[in-house]
Amino acid sequence: MTILVCGSLAFDTIMDFEGRFADHILPDQLHILNVSFLVPGLRREFGGCAGNIAYGLRQLGAAVRPVATLGADGADYRERLRGLGVDVSAVRLCDDSYTAQAMIMTDRDNNQITAFHPGAMAQAHTNPIGDTAGVSLAILAPDGKQATWEHAQQLHAAGVPFVFDPGQGLPLFTAEELRQLVELADWAALNDYEARLLCDRTGWTLAELSRRVRALVVTLGEHGCEVWQDGAATRVPGVKATAVVDPTGCGDAFRAALL
Repeated sequence: MTILVCGSLAFDTIMDFEGRFADHILPDQLHILNVSFLVPGLRREFGGCAGNIAYGLRQLGAAVRPVATLGADGADYRERLRGLGVDVSAVRLCDDSYTAQAMIMTDRDNNQITAFHPGAMAQAHTNPIGDTAGVSLAILAPDGKQATWEHAQQLHAAGVPFVFDPGQGLPLFTAEELRQLVELADWAALNDYEARLLCDRTGWTLAELSRRVRALVVTLGEHGCEVWQDGAATRVPGVKATAVVDPTGCGDAFRAALL
């Protein structure tokens, strides 16, 4: 059975800062912020939430079909996905845009500063959910606002159960839009900060949110996660990493395993 992954495909430029951001940003001078960070380490990766989740699902042997858009510079990315065994039939190339790009800088404490150019992702709503025969499950990962809204409606209408994973796109939506998206979803997955923000925006507690979906998963970084069902939380402890390599994309890896 195929899993649909709606979300961004992007190029990630990842830079490593060997110091701590906190040592260079003066809280009382934020109104005239002007800082520069030397980044000896730099690499360019295939990324985006849909790409990361699809990659993780393929590592676990699942059949996966991203529903996403790439820019005129994205042909190599589509071929990479195809080479991994990903169904790319719903990956659309937009000739008038660049592929979405994230510039991510990480300090020695794994804090991150990110700049994001949406590019072709802003046209994701022009790529609707198509044939859902054989599709068992879907996830709405961060994407263009209109695409997230329309894909949620399309999945619900097609009877495809899905995980609502708003991520960094959460601030794009009004309180009423977020309430409606939660009501359409079967599950929701957020990190602890996003969960607090969703509660603040909707006016619902985590317990109340969990009664509107089959389950609500709140990740807690190295401390594991909480699984909320019918107003009650079950704590799942984290597994200690043998080595912390890079925090970029770890949430997407978790979501692939969750799916």
